[in-house]
Amino acid sequence: MKEQFDFYNSTSIKSYNLEETIRYQLKMLDGLDNFTRKHSDNVANISCRLCENLRLSEGFTVYTTTCAYLHDIGKLFIPPSVLQKPSKLTDEEYAIMKTHTSIGYKICMDDLKLRPYAAGALYHHEALDGTGYPNGITGDKIPYEAQIIRVADEFEAITAKRQYKTHIGIIDALNILIDHAHPTSPKSLKDTKRIFKTGGVGKIDKKVLKALFKVVIDDTEYEIYARGDYLKFLRKEIVRVSDSRKYYDRMMYALTPEKKEYYREEAKYYLKPGEDPEKIPQMITELETSYKERKKHIQKLHDEVHQIKRLSI
Repeated sequence: MKEQFDFYNSTSIKSYNLEETIRYQLKMLDGLDNFTRKHSDNVANISCRLCENLRLSEGFTVYTTTCAYLHDIGKLFIPPSVLQKPSKLTDEEYAIMKTHTSIGYKICMDDLKLRPYAAGALYHHEALDGTGYPNGITGDKIPYEAQIIRVADEFEAITAKRQYKTHIGIIDALNILIDHAHPTSPKSLKDTKRIFKTGGVGKIDKKVLKALFKVVIDDTEYEIYARGDYLKFLRKEIVRVSDSRKYYDRMMYALTPEKKEYYREEAKYYLKPGEDPEKIPQMITELETSYKERKKHIQKLHDEVHQIKRLSI
């Protein structure tokens, strides 16, 4: 039996394992906006793995992962015209969008089963340097689970293909987060005082960002392994169809119908049910093209891993 790989280990929570009340809330999100639901799932999975790489306890990992599933629950009450707008939000629309944090907090606090997870909803857009929202709090005043969710949230939002933006590559996304881990240049006396007061920190925690590097490297190396496995399969397929090609060529140059049929049957011996001997050259071309493209992509992934390992915060 082929070995099965679970991308997330047993401490990871899947949405179908969550308590019934939480699953109900997520189902509401699912029906409202597919991007938001998928985003919540991805942020939860990344948050879980950040906790694991930070060597946090299993209990805290489960708690943070649940908070991450619910971090955008407040978007249930953001008008679709704002939530699903295909272009950049205006300042007024952005102000409305930002209310999803306080709305999500209220949703959680109003339900005893959701109340323990309210911190993720309220604080996941707060920044260590005080430039976040809704309360502009700083440093360790921001719950650690929210600091973790913020990194996962930013990374997923930057790299995901959304209706209002194009996809950004992994390296570029990590470089954006590296910038967010450093203090911004002061533009006013108020900024200078804030930077001095907060000790010159950036928006996100550097240790959490380093854990994200490990998550991304693990993901990429897993993809290299999986794609390499498929590359081996394609190589065998090329050999198999190439063996049939020998008889296809003889079939094409056969002088009698009997000989032509004989070589046709020999060619079919190497083919799978449903494969047409007349299309053997086309099959080989398609297989070789696919092999070259996938091999090129694997090399690109190797290059990405090397680039990530050279990144510094």
